[in-house]
Amino acid sequence: MKRAMLREQVFKLLFRVEFNTPEEMPEQKALFFEDRGVMVNASDRAFIEKQYDAVMERLPEIDRILEESTSGWSISRIAKVELAVLRLAVYEMLWDEAVPVAVAINEAVELSRRFGQDGAAAFVNAVLAKVDKPQKRDGTEQAEKAPTGKKEQGATIVVASRKAGSDRKS
Repeated sequence: MKRAMLREQVFKLLFRVEFNTPEEMPEQKALFFEDRGVMVNASDRAFIEKQYDAVMERLPEIDRILEESTSGWSISRIAKVELAVLRLAVYEMLWDEAVPVAVAINEAVELSRRFGQDGAAAFVNAVLAKVDKPQKRDGTEQAEKAPTGKKEQGATIVVASRKAGSDRKS
């Protein structure tokens, strides 16, 4: 399986997290691989499970980063598809040395176009732009982006903003 297809499978598995308890996820993971319309060989399954487990291990930190990067949008109010896409992208951007930042962002935008609602791609792009270039409270750029020191990949990002609405935090 190509990397983009593997990423899609990880996204689909992460999507299940929002509908199941942590105790149910081992069974959900098993069902995920049994119910696949796409054949998943042993090495692909190992990759998917490794990526899923890595994201889940860092989920509290990823969600904190997303909270800080969504300009007033609560994690609980982000659509489930976009949340799964963002979680995977943030993991890839900050901790997966094999994925350039620009590729992580581009793939996330493509996943959100394919599976998300109208406007999802612009929202995902805008959030990931903030993750890629975090700002201090005074508006100046921070010197270091990732807690692990992953090097900047020089991503070019077109920032689009989501319309303000009832989903805004007070």
